[in-house]
Amino acid sequence: MYVINQLIYIICIVYERKCLINNKTMYLIIITEPQFTDNEAAIIAQLLHWGVDLMHLRKPESSADELAKLIEAIPTAYHNRLVLHDHFDLATHFTLHGLHLNRRNSVLPPNHKGTVSQSCHTLDEVKVCKTKCNYVFLSPVFNSISKLGYTSAFTPKALSEAKKQGVIDQKVVALGGITAANIDKTKYYGFGGVALLGDIWSRTADKNFEQYVRNIVEICHV
Repeated sequence: MYVINQLIYIICIVYERKCLINNKTMYLIIITEPQFTDNEAAIIAQLLHWGVDLMHLRKPESSADELAKLIEAIPTAYHNRLVLHDHFDLATHFTLHGLHLNRRNSVLPPNHKGTVSQSCHTLDEVKVCKTKCNYVFLSPVFNSISKLGYTSAFTPKALSEAKKQGVIDQKVVALGGITAANIDKTKYYGFGGVALLGDIWSRTADKNFEQYVRNIVEICHV
């Protein structure tokens, strides 16, 4: 009986630790720059290879053909980790992860079977949108890097209160000014993931770019 009780105790401890680890694990998402850049498909493939979970393709001024060419240039093995912000009809031609609703594209195509995400800029929007989405972006959590003058819309107190009320949870992804230096803050506020844009694309020419990305992956996936 003692042995059985000890085994049960050990199983419970292992399960509890597993749960804690899972709760700490965050989704890491990278959003493309709005304009097409040199070697973009190769960089996207590298980021996914290094451990980035999802790549959001946001090209508001692109044509469908231009966006399709970018997707085609990315190895097919990574297509199921791509999310479209534009030209949703391309989802019928490629096996993608999902679609991201936004002000330009607010309606899903019929029979969409992938994930659904959405951009939110207030906590009230989060409350509504996360009930019908797999995950949502909340921005700007910190001062934006890619958009000068686009400052944080949320105080630490507001974010802490939103966590207590269950508004910020595993379905909410922090966006805006995210860097390796502040990801731990987003964990504290209860976010289920982070989305980076300016911090990543401003570093692609750095000699330690890979190490920087892998460090972020490790922070998110601890």
